[in-house]
Amino acid sequence: MYILGISAYYHDSAACLVRDGELLAAAQEERFTRKKHDHRFPARAVEFCLKHARITPAELDYVAFYDKPLLKFERLLETYLDYAPRGLRSFLLAMPLWLREKLWIREQVSKEVGFGGKVLFTEHHESHAASAFFPSPFESAAVLTMDGVGEWATSSYGYGRGNELHLMAELHFPHSLGMLYSAFTYYTGFRVNSGEYKVMGLAPYGEPRYVQTILDELIDLREDGSLRLNMKYFNFAAGLTMTSGEFERLFGGPPRAPEGEITQREMDLARSVQEVTEEAMLRMARHAHRETGERNLCLAGGVALNCVGNGRILREGPFERVWIQPAAGDAGGSLGAALSVWYQHLGKERRVEDVCRGRADGMRGAYLGPEFACDEIEEFLLTVGARYRRVGRSRLAEEVARLLADEKVVGWFQGRMEFGPRALGARSILGDPRSPRMQSQMNLKIKFRESFRPFAPSVLRERVSEYFELDADSPYMLLVAPVRRRLRRRVTKEEAGLFGIEKLNVPRSEIPAVTHVDYSARIQTVRREDNPTYYELLSAFERLTGCAVLVNTSFNVRGEPIVCTPSEAYTCFMRTEMDCLVLGDFVLLKAEQGASAVSEDLSWQEEFQLD
Repeated sequence: MYILGISAYYHDSAACLVRDGELLAAAQEERFTRKKHDHRFPARAVEFCLKHARITPAELDYVAFYDKPLLKFERLLETYLDYAPRGLRSFLLAMPLWLREKLWIREQVSKEVGFGGKVLFTEHHESHAASAFFPSPFESAAVLTMDGVGEWATSSYGYGRGNELHLMAELHFPHSLGMLYSAFTYYTGFRVNSGEYKVMGLAPYGEPRYVQTILDELIDLREDGSLRLNMKYFNFAAGLTMTSGEFERLFGGPPRAPEGEITQREMDLARSVQEVTEEAMLRMARHAHRETGERNLCLAGGVALNCVGNGRILREGPFERVWIQPAAGDAGGSLGAALSVWYQHLGKERRVEDVCRGRADGMRGAYLGPEFACDEIEEFLLTVGARYRRVGRSRLAEEVARLLADEKVVGWFQGRMEFGPRALGARSILGDPRSPRMQSQMNLKIKFRESFRPFAPSVLRERVSEYFELDADSPYMLLVAPVRRRLRRRVTKEEAGLFGIEKLNVPRSEIPAVTHVDYSARIQTVRREDNPTYYELLSAFERLTGCAVLVNTSFNVRGEPIVCTPSEAYTCFMRTEMDCLVLGDFVLLKAEQGASAVSEDLSWQEEFQLD
């Protein structure tokens, strides 16, 4: 039985395909259209999923959509009526798209997919909860979902046992932890629904001077994690901005202009909202534990991408184990919808050994996207006149490890593309974490992004506790933990007196490229069974250098989605100061490429896009 799951029309639309409860394929639409956070119907992602399984739309049994558009439309109308006449402009902008497209999901599925069968709808937070629990390695667990808003719900908790999922309580719009964080994302000059992780990365540079102001004025945060926002400070319910004039008066001026200078105020605001968010997450987790009595916790929803908060839940919360859906945002809703149909609508049995199939969980390491055979890659390289060498698998890891040890920056393109926002060693840019120059070099010369942004370490799972204060799986780069004290570098008196962004270039450990200014790191643990090629590279680097860690950042430049195809990887390689590109078995050195090697005519991309 095949079930196609779809999420669309808010941000990060995606599709996934489930066969008899097993996840076969999943991808975000942005990877094919090259429009970051593409919200449109995921026609290209659906096409990939069907092609991967070698089936036609007629062979699908069900299509599952990740929320209930009529309920969401009801919330929209009621909110506009509550705030009328304020919000008329926003109402007039939103309605045509709803009336033309968003309410007609069955018709869209018929038109875009060619499927005339049964289309089922799950509630938004049910989809998040299903994506958190059903692929997890737990027979039973508490489930906590947190995001901006679905239909009405903004957070929910409950529990999963066997093939059943029970949501016990939820918070409703406009009172939302996700919306609070997004308001500060907007106010600090970053883009809502894509810049929240920049706020999280900026926070350690600031001081928590606004925490009490937020708690006194903006949010009534209760002991059980429930909250109410003071809506006089916010404009998102009916306006075109996130914050109001009252918000600006409270924090001393208008929002930072996008691309404007980041000042100490933005750093302090980021630190303050991050601390409030972490406290709310901890309170919600503790309440879910009290109410469910479960030992394990599953997380999903956009707020579950806050890996600093996740790390605190693991270290300070009452749960023994925590599992987080790697595509925790709306993209993962497609997966949750499909699995909800399989387990809850159809009542199929769920056994953990069948879910995991010899792996750590049911997500296959999140390697669920397109892959390319060596023959396809070589055909492409010949087409563009690239200079390359083919290196046997037995020697590839050793050769690339030597390049990394020489402080070369390597584009690493292997196997199936990752599902979710993180690069996990399939579409990654890699570097030597021991280099004090690596962070600024990769940010400014390769990623073309803000210099303050930290990079994540990939580490062999069996070595993680030697480098970080963590002894747990973190395969999806969704947990932050401190670097071990023995690896930390003593900061001089002069360095300790630095403020804000001045802290950036102070090496803080023996692995400075992945050590943030607060000595933290966003960790990816790597197991051989999840990604043997990447595991071999890390092992080879350890044999050569004694270090079992690599810098791992996503294979893209600022403003673009992670690369999907060999053509996109090659173009990114040639247009940045990356030193080396590894496409499957093929190694390309920048110094050996001709100046005219990059063609501006990218029409040949289409040929390779979905192969």
